[in-house]
Amino acid sequence: MTDGVSDWFEPLYERASRDPSQVPWALMGVTPYLETWLKANFSGQGKTALVVACGLGDDAEALAEAGYRVTAFDISETAIRWAKERFPATQVDYQVADLFALRQDWHRRFDLVFEFRTIQALPIDVRAEVIERIVETVRTRLLLATYLRTSEAAPDGPPWPLSESELAIVEQSGLRVVQRQDFRNQDSRFVERVLVEYQRLA
Repeated sequence: MTDGVSDWFEPLYERASRDPSQVPWALMGVTPYLETWLKANFSGQGKTALVVACGLGDDAEALAEAGYRVTAFDISETAIRWAKERFPATQVDYQVADLFALRQDWHRRFDLVFEFRTIQALPIDVRAEVIERIVETVRTRLLLATYLRTSEAAPDGPPWPLSESELAIVEQSGLRVVQRQDFRNQDSRFVERVLVEYQRLA
């Protein structure tokens, strides 16, 4: 059952009144994991990319700068308007969309899909569906960054860091791990983090 699990995002962006300090996940810069990956990997020239729950647009803009033809979506209309205001000359195709009801023509459409902290912001009982919906958009590669929990027990949240069994759903859905990097941040409430690059099997 997915009714209502994403309803709180739009009110949060509205209450922020264009103050990014009121949006807990707004980094106001490219996600470091993505920035490092882009420096180490081939140009995106001629390739397509999708940013899941793009927020205020920094990651989408970084991918566009790397040469990708970028589509970026968020369920929040306010977030999408805000992103367009921040980047008025953008080449990114920003769209309002619901992860649980994505466009059919996005099925296996994107050469690279970037997901950062979206899954962990949603309840554990919708995890499998969320992961499968994201995987469905992947033609070639998925780059996933998230907090990681070491126990299968449900933590207090949100956010709810992913478990190893939840990460395994990605592979069960048709992708394989190309590389994985684990990180630790002792100064954070969520010490364990992971960046995984997946590739579609067929």
